[in-house]
Amino acid sequence: MVDTSLYIFNPDHDMALANSDPNYMAPAAARRLALDVALLPIWYAKPQDFVLAVSNYNQAYLDEMRNYFPQLPSLLTEPEVAEMELMPIPWGWDPAIRKQLYLSGISESFLPDSKQMEHIRSCSHRSVAVDLLPSLLSNNDFCGKSFYLTDIETIRDFVESRSNCLLKAPLSGSGKGLNWCKGVFTSHICNWCVNVLKQQGGVVGEPLYNKVVDFAMQFKPDISGTVSFQGYSLFYTHPGGAYDGNFLGTNKDIESQLSTYVCESSLNTLKSKLEKELSIRLNNTYTGYLGVDMMICEVDGRYCIHPCVEINLRMNMGMVARLFYDRYVCEGENGIYRIVFHGSNEELQTEHKALQQEHPLIVSNGRIEKGYLPLTPITPQSKYNAYALIY
Repeated sequence: MVDTSLYIFNPDHDMALANSDPNYMAPAAARRLALDVALLPIWYAKPQDFVLAVSNYNQAYLDEMRNYFPQLPSLLTEPEVAEMELMPIPWGWDPAIRKQLYLSGISESFLPDSKQMEHIRSCSHRSVAVDLLPSLLSNNDFCGKSFYLTDIETIRDFVESRSNCLLKAPLSGSGKGLNWCKGVFTSHICNWCVNVLKQQGGVVGEPLYNKVVDFAMQFKPDISGTVSFQGYSLFYTHPGGAYDGNFLGTNKDIESQLSTYVCESSLNTLKSKLEKELSIRLNNTYTGYLGVDMMICEVDGRYCIHPCVEINLRMNMGMVARLFYDRYVCEGENGIYRIVFHGSNEELQTEHKALQQEHPLIVSNGRIEKGYLPLTPITPQSKYNAYALIY
């Protein structure tokens, strides 16, 4: 058993998994994100581990951060990978990252085989969430409907029979692969559905809900395959569904906020049910964190939990926020974790300097009391800023 791991941030994972080609090339924006934010895993890896990134500016940033947080892991460049025996832990497993790591010198014994890769892909399919949802609707504190549609006429009927609904590609990232419909099956929607049906076999259809809060439960299987609850994440989204950031606070803080809408016992029931159901469905073929996105909705004048909007079978921003808070923030303090894209480096630099001035960083005994902390280096080429802001 190898005790040292190599963490890799491959944010194009969802697109690579949908494409399924080992030679998949991510779009320019995803490559820019991977380069700008390559060091993000230093905040959730263990002290003895390594994070894959180019050296120069990343090493300088890491050296600076160790003045505040001495337990941070080390950086490893790609040419150095073959010289060490390491267990790879990417953001998510897909054929492209598997091939990249194999070519870098990682032993095949540390990589998922073809059967495991296919199981990861099938369990990442949004139809799994469709199938799981009914088993989680244990009482009137829960709501939610979701349908897996496999032909164009069924999709047309679904859209035209509702004033509003949402169509989802079965394999795509959180907040992506979405098509919002308003009762009319337009040519644009039809063409999109035809393409998704051809590539992925179906489309997920859902009614729209009066959402009040986005949140998630985080889980992880142990060596025996038993899945256990790892914590909450409370997150924010843009109107189109794209991720906007995470609340930084204790699990108790988040549960307290959720309990203003729904009964705490229902949340606990849901945790236990998901631990059982996920253990059965994953069947000891996946190791690593996973998140189940949920929401609190207002239905007929009362609040309900939609317990399974989607399942992210990979590391996710909510789990990053959870681990970062638990390890590096003074308990009782609150804040926000964000990854923000800027159209130009100048725009990013302006925001970065303003946040530094307005929220100077205060760290005591390796934990943040207040202030702004960029979680990866800000360079003259950066367009993405991953940061934490403790109020």
